[in-house]
Amino acid sequence: MEDITALILDDHEWFRRQFASLDDADGGDGLAAIWTPLATRLDAHAEMEEQIFYPALLAKADEDGEETDDAIRDHNKIRDAVAESRKHDVGSDAWWTAVGQAREENDDHMAEEEREGLADFRHNATDDLRDKLGKQWLELYAQHPGGRGMDSADKDPDDYIEEHRPDGG
Repeated sequence: MEDITALILDDHEWFRRQFASLDDADGGDGLAAIWTPLATRLDAHAEMEEQIFYPALLAKADEDGEETDDAIRDHNKIRDAVAESRKHDVGSDAWWTAVGQAREENDDHMAEEEREGLADFRHNATDDLRDKLGKQWLELYAQHPGGRGMDSADKDPDDYIEEHRPDGG
């Protein structure tokens, strides 16, 4: 089974390892070698969750939309920090500030998502649905190797929920 929740958790673990690798990296080239794919995948992961996971969460376990609203707001903060990092020289103080903000926002988001959204979804979604969504997740990653080419634009949480709520808002 290609469980969507397990695949999201796999990404979360990868993010944690990559951020830890930044702590040990030496020099701009070493930092860039870690940060460039990490930043791209942070953007891609948010977009993939918004395309695949959160519409299903709204349908199965997030009746009031609160978890989804929080997640979209978190994704926007992560995207904004990633975008800010791209404005600065790798390794500069301003770059580290932006990367630190991305790390903090992402850590907070992952912890909340693991505690709430993923747990709620596991309790309310069938194995078949989890497998179906997992396959969609892997297909989307295959279409965008390394997360390249994914939309990294902020989204309005209210508009997103209205668009994706199963009852039409």
